[in-house]
Amino acid sequence: MTAITPDPPYEQPIPHPKSRFMALTSNCNDMPTLFVDTHAPLDVLYDAANYRIRAVTQVLENLSMRGSVECDSTILSDFALLCAIPLRDGCDVLDVIGWRLRARPSDGG
Repeated sequence: MTAITPDPPYEQPIPHPKSRFMALTSNCNDMPTLFVDTHAPLDVLYDAANYRIRAVTQVLENLSMRGSVECDSTILSDFALLCAIPLRDGCDVLDVIGWRLRARPSDGG
């Protein structure tokens, strides 16, 4: 029987603008597991942000077209979190795009 060894102690990543991987704000605790590849092509980063933001936008637009939506505060809180997570992820990716675009040398035009 193979012995199970524990994981090594966790080392908190130090955020740095030049780091390859940036932890998403929406990670649920201090041990991030979801990251953005800050070196990914800009069009890929844009597609990732666009997908998440538009998905939430579609859900909210569909909800707004309903005549009446009744629910208790727990359901409303869960729904808000459901929308906030992909919106925050999309904003994190947009931040990376912004950093990358600002870091480009100006074309002198």
